[in-house]
Amino acid sequence: MFNSISNQASKLLNLTRNKEVNSKTKIITITSGKGGVGKSTFTANIAYLLSKRGFKVAVIDADIGLANMQVLFDLKPRYTFFDYIEGRNTITEILTQTSYENITLIAGKSGYQYANLKNSLVLTRVVNDLKSLNKYDLILIDTGAGLNEYVQEFLLISDNVLALTTTDPSALTDVYALMKMLSVHKERLFICFNHTKNYKIGETIANSLVNLAKKNRLNQNFMVEYIGNVSTSSNISTTSRLRKLFVHEFINDEITKQFHKVIDSLLNNIK
Repeated sequence: MFNSISNQASKLLNLTRNKEVNSKTKIITITSGKGGVGKSTFTANIAYLLSKRGFKVAVIDADIGLANMQVLFDLKPRYTFFDYIEGRNTITEILTQTSYENITLIAGKSGYQYANLKNSLVLTRVVNDLKSLNKYDLILIDTGAGLNEYVQEFLLISDNVLALTTTDPSALTDVYALMKMLSVHKERLFICFNHTKNYKIGETIANSLVNLAKKNRLNQNFMVEYIGNVSTSSNISTTSRLRKLFVHEFINDEITKQFHKVIDSLLNNIK
């Protein structure tokens, strides 16, 4: 598995070196080894808070298993990310403005057959083309779960990878697999714990993952940076069902403050 990942990474790194885009735009890929950790909801909420700080944000829904970002933003996009991939529409035509100022969505499509695009690196070109528009301060890429080739492209094109996880043992096993993969080609990984009631719990587990990496002699220059936790609340799932954003509806809630702290840590460290 990791040999194929390494080969794919080499292709991607060569492509990005050969096609440097002169742009102010920063890319943050948000991923998780395990599904069901709340990644899309997390991404939509931090996009909103970033927009309220004056950042122009593009969100790419790159989850081909369950593309649901349009639901969270209460949109019915005419075109999707894959209309551009297949040459039916231009990059600007697939951009959908949300009802929130400074947030644009590039919608995904559930059940898309990515097999035809394997090893084509077309997804990398899409992100580079979006970046070259120079319209956005930040591009947030919401990947699917797992480490398939599709997800790998979005991890390897980005200098900033954020793993959202929980304290569930299977989720942590998947995060360690992600660390193992990224340590070969990347300098660091940001980790945030979702559905975790306090900062210290996440910090303790993150330190354990770092110690495990050292024990297994992963790249000693690879850094894992813990950037905070987000607690759980029934109001988060309720607002999502109502197609609203929690941090917009509960501005002064303690969980919204946790989101702000995560963003502070992220902005202080991204490239």
